Amino acid sequence: MDDDAPVIYGLEFQARALTAQTAETDAIRFLVGTQSLKFDNQIHIIDFDDENNMINKSVLLHDAGEMWHISGSPADKAVLTTCYSKTSESRVLTCAAVWRMPPEWESGSHESPDDSSNNPQTLELLCHLDNTTHGSVACVLWEPLGDGKRVISLAENHVLLWDLQESSTKATISSTATLEGKGQLKFTAGKWSPHHNSTQLATANDTAIRGWDLRSMSQIYCIENAHGQLVRDLDFNPNKQYYLASCGDDCKVKFWDVRHINEPVKCLEEHSHWLDRNTLEHTPTLHNNYFK
Repeated sequence: MDDDAPVIYGLEFQARALTAQTAETDAIRFLVGTQSLKFDNQIHIIDFDDENNMINKSVLLHDAGEMWHISGSPADKAVLTTCYSKTSESRVLTCAAVWRMPPEWESGSHESPDDSSNNPQTLELLCHLDNTTHGSVACVLWEPLGDGKRVISLAENHVLLWDLQESSTKATISSTATLEGKGQLKFTAGKWSPHHNSTQLATANDTAIRGWDLRSMSQIYCIENAHGQLVRDLDFNPNKQYYLASCGDDCKVKFWDVRHINEPVKCLEEHSHWLDRNTLEHTPTLHNNYFK
């Protein structure tokens, strides 16, 4: 087999939620959440065998609804969060919850992963991250280098910092911040910085990017009109504490030094389609190319 040949994995349903399982250190593993209005939704656990250029997969049921965002705990490979749609009082809300995989999936000891798609097991609900007063949830962010006990949810124009207790079966809000301004402001994406002792957060709303100090829950910088259209996602360079990447509906990837926000350090314009978080999964490579 050609080592450079792409490996393609097809899903039965559409999917827009994808994340790497960073707590898994013995395998290259990704989680994919599906979007289906007619059928039970699924989480596909995809293991990539880089030695043989092959994919192994398992499937779990996510019957709470179609998924818009998925993220794995950095400390426990069996725990994850999803943001999913549900109908409440004749309107559609995007809710969030913390889940645990079945024990055999946690250990990777299941013998026939391909059979799981025929008889998939269901995730165990640990707790909800919903507060109806704050509206729909755009995403849930785990503390990057933490012990899996703190998460942030971005709901409408609110930043909610949660403490997970009792093995993640209980969640309480420890602090909040609100984005204020004219019009109906709404967060579209966010990223918890792995630097500065995990005290900083970057968020996107409309065409702007904002930085927050989580100790005071206050803004520390704002890049107005960072993109010509909606900002889809953000990511920090894991090796350089002040560098941030962003992408959006203007088909551009931009790199920023948040100490000097008047203009980007670099702008890539080779794409012909809007860009989302899946593009920025590769930001370490992109950053290494442009910030050596």
